[in-house]
Amino acid sequence: MYRPIQKSGSKRQKELKEAGVIRPVQKPDVDNYFKGVTDPLTGIVWEDDNQIVHAEIDKYYSNEPRIEIEIEELEQKKKTVITGSLNWFIRINQL
Repeated sequence: MYRPIQKSGSKRQKELKEAGVIRPVQKPDVDNYFKGVTDPLTGIVWEDDNQIVHAEIDKYYSNEPRIEIEIEELEQKKKTVITGSLNWFIRINQL
């Protein structure tokens, strides 16, 4: 998740934000980003977002604000497979 770099602040602060040294600590919280991304994908990528078994979310600054999503379908061992059930790994972070 990449937030815009604020126009205020020194040139050095802006450089540190772009380099990922200074990270955003203000709202919205990462759990709000997670719900904002996963809820709309329900019924498109997965049947229900309860199928997500792992998530990594990072907040960065960028001159190109955006959200990047990497989704990976996980295979379960045969002993634990439930017919028709899929698990997903979702990564929302810097690629």
